[in-house]
Amino acid sequence: MNAGVNDDGQTPTFAVALTSQDGQWMGRILPERATWDLDVATRAVRDLRSEGPSFGMVCVDDDWFVLIRPTPRGTQLLLSDATAAVVDDYAAEVLDELDVDVPDMDPDERADAEPWPEGDLEILEDLGVPSDVLAVICDDDELWASEQLLRIAEEINADEELADVAQLDY
Repeated sequence: MNAGVNDDGQTPTFAVALTSQDGQWMGRILPERATWDLDVATRAVRDLRSEGPSFGMVCVDDDWFVLIRPTPRGTQLLLSDATAAVVDDYAAEVLDELDVDVPDMDPDERADAEPWPEGDLEILEDLGVPSDVLAVICDDDELWASEQLLRIAEEINADEELADVAQLDY
């Protein structure tokens, strides 16, 4: 995997939905606004109305990510790094939806803080990604957020699809 900086010298920010139809994963880019508005991202994934499982992956500045999975009972969310909410409104919005307080730290302390995931670690368990595997991926501070998402996608055999749709080197 070779993420972190794209060909333009920018860190990847993207929103992608993955849907499974007849055992094949298909990806599609969500509206750009989904990278800064949780309601837009959630609605875009919900509006796919796929017969098979579907979920959204939002990568912000290749620093942290959100998994979004609308269900009939509500929306499941996982934020890869709760400390991101200290400096980013989108991450704070995710924590608010989860009814979790933003960590009490100065923004300057975030760089030295140990990141931790917040939300539903069982979000993809029925698709074959156990919560302990998802926790290990989230805790791997050697990987960029886009690489973490590729690892998650690899667990369900959707890594090539994610790489193609999000234009990631893989």
